[in-house]
Amino acid sequence: MTDLICSRAGCRSAATSQVVWRNPRIHAVDREKIWLACPEHVSFLRDYLAARDFPVTVRDGVPS
Repeated sequence: MTDLICSRAGCRSAATSQVVWRNPRIHAVDREKIWLACPEHVSFLRDYLAARDFPVTVRDGVPS
């Protein structure tokens, strides 16, 4: 089994959260994109997307 890793560029840490987002200019309301995040980068990824006015939420846990 392969461990899921953080989506932050250059990070190889295990992901513990999902950063769920969409670009409202090109995605329908029911479309979700998911970045995985380690504890160190969850805030960075969330803030990066929020600064672009993308709807974003964080879910604890990662898919198995």
